[in-house]
Amino acid sequence: MSVSSSRKITLILGAELEKLVTLPLVWLTLMGTFILNLVLAAAFTSAGLQGAAGTQSILKIGLASMGYLQAGFIILGILATCSEYTGGQIRTTLTTIPWRGFQLSTKLLSLAIVTIPMAFFIAASGVLYAFIMMRDTALVIEIDAMIKTLVGATGYLTLTTLLSAAIGVLLRRTTPALVVLLGHYFIVSPLLIDFSPSIKNFFPDTAGYYMYMPPSSDEINVLTPMQGTGVSMLWTLIFITVAIVFYRKRDA
Repeated sequence: MSVSSSRKITLILGAELEKLVTLPLVWLTLMGTFILNLVLAAAFTSAGLQGAAGTQSILKIGLASMGYLQAGFIILGILATCSEYTGGQIRTTLTTIPWRGFQLSTKLLSLAIVTIPMAFFIAASGVLYAFIMMRDTALVIEIDAMIKTLVGATGYLTLTTLLSAAIGVLLRRTTPALVVLLGHYFIVSPLLIDFSPSIKNFFPDTAGYYMYMPPSSDEINVLTPMQGTGVSMLWTLIFITVAIVFYRKRDA
């Protein structure tokens, strides 16, 4: 009995989702990221209360941990794609689903499905903590502004996860992928601000900053939120496309 294309898509997506949600390291990573975010939110909020609290923005303080929070989602993306290469599980997957490009696309889609709600929840937890602790001293924020900011933060973390997953497909090993990505985000990119700040603004991490950080009159806003989203999305699509091409052509 033949199976319709829509049914095949549903079955493959369901299989990829099941593999992802049953991977213990995924939930350990998300739990560790959530705890780290709360710890950092508490630290940044405490610093804000001790400083010029009246001029502090709840959104800025609540999202001040994003620079560190992204590490958890980088690890998540790498684990999602590299875990199958451990023990040769990828061979079983490709035997069952021989359409490589389609299989990888559904894997990335399942990763996005898991990442979006978790990214929103974790980002919102930092903002909520800052709001609870600083509601009497910080500037009042509008609901629309908060929603836009959290959507931007969720989008940035999701794109970062997908980009990391694509790098994981290209390198096929967890450690090298972690070294490359964490090295770029936490060492190379910060150093570039002193040497080529104009170019740095068009890297995925720096452009992503403008996706969620509210514009400030005290800073030069090089990119608008939409421009930041476009740059980050372009980087992600480029790496996903390259990953699919290599994934289809080389041996498992």
